[in-house]
Amino acid sequence: MKLSVIGCGYLGAVHAAAMASIGHEVIGIDVDAAKVESLSRGDAPFFEPGLGDLLRAGVDSGRLRFTTDMAGAAGSAVHFVAVGTPQRRDGAGADLTFVDAAVNALLPHLGPDDLVVGKSTVPVGTAQRLQPLVEERGASIAWNPEFLREGFAVKDTLEPDRLVYGVGGQTSDRDVATLDEVYAPAMATGTPRIVTDYATAELVKVSANAFLATKISFINAMAEIAEATGADVTMLADAIGHDARIGRRFLNAGVGFGGGCLPKDIRAFAARAEEIGRGESVQFLKQVDEINLRRRQRVVDLIVDSFDGSPNGRRVVVLGLAFKPDSDDTRDSPALDVAVRLHGLGADVVCTDPEAIGNAQRQHPQLSYVADVEESLQGAEAVVLVTEWSVYRHLDPARVGELVARRVMVDGRNCLDPVAWRDEGWTYFGLGRP
Repeated sequence: MKLSVIGCGYLGAVHAAAMASIGHEVIGIDVDAAKVESLSRGDAPFFEPGLGDLLRAGVDSGRLRFTTDMAGAAGSAVHFVAVGTPQRRDGAGADLTFVDAAVNALLPHLGPDDLVVGKSTVPVGTAQRLQPLVEERGASIAWNPEFLREGFAVKDTLEPDRLVYGVGGQTSDRDVATLDEVYAPAMATGTPRIVTDYATAELVKVSANAFLATKISFINAMAEIAEATGADVTMLADAIGHDARIGRRFLNAGVGFGGGCLPKDIRAFAARAEEIGRGESVQFLKQVDEINLRRRQRVVDLIVDSFDGSPNGRRVVVLGLAFKPDSDDTRDSPALDVAVRLHGLGADVVCTDPEAIGNAQRQHPQLSYVADVEESLQGAEAVVLVTEWSVYRHLDPARVGELVARRVMVDGRNCLDPVAWRDEGWTYFGLGRP
């Protein structure tokens, strides 16, 4: 099939490359000329394991092209809209400027029977609002939310754990058949497929993110209780995680969640609920957000307390800048937030990360950055681990002890062995651990 993908950021670039890899002819469209030039060379403009190889294979095969010209979408049977929906600057709601601009720019190039497919995470009601505009051109619209995990995005696109189609109108059956053809390899392996209405499809992604955020903030709330009582939140999570109704995944207490999805999605969800008169239904999400932000401050407080309340001029090394490992994404990153807060308190902050230094530097040039982890640790008076990259989880406490000036470790992800570090003379602080 001939497909267009409008918006070649994180979601769009991965989707375009993945669709080309299963045999479709794909054109990616983006307003950023530099990004298009990079993608056209087969170079990923961000770090995502496996994406570079997929891009180069698609470009080399001729099945994958990129352009800044929306006219390139003409002739494609399916048009995926994969632009960003950031938080609005004047509130908590989602900014749909890019979605509306993409659809409006696409309209003149739609052919009869074309299918516009929304991939972006949007407030419920968006597809229904756009439907008349698309149908005036003889085309139809569906909503097909994505469920990508950064660091696993290629696998999640090629081997999704479910496919959700939100369809409406008289062409629903045809639209479902078209999407089945797009995702034929996944369908052939028995991937569950849920066909529903627009509103349900739009709610699936934000509901999933709200649930995950709630689960993470729940265990972090238990960490606060554990810190006040001397309990161990890690053992608590192990114990309750054996209950099949609860499960152990996403029950790791620490500095909390970040990234370009969970924080802004739960805020947008709450804002949309207010708009439709059901704000009380998701009022708990505000508490989820507040708990999450409190854990960042707790990490900062532990560092400050280790200096008896006076961090000014003290050298603090921050291990990690990306919001999660195997990514260079620093959007709403707890790690970068902790570094900025410590710098604001006068600490001499040195940051390191395997992939995210470039992005962090563009956002916060006032911080110091060192690529090599051992070099960054030289002379440290406190170390804080905030992104659980494998290289940090497997640090040798004896070796690190030889590099630093003072053996203080704040483990913001509870991913180190406290006994091993304390045995090497470290003062070790976890979150919710005695």
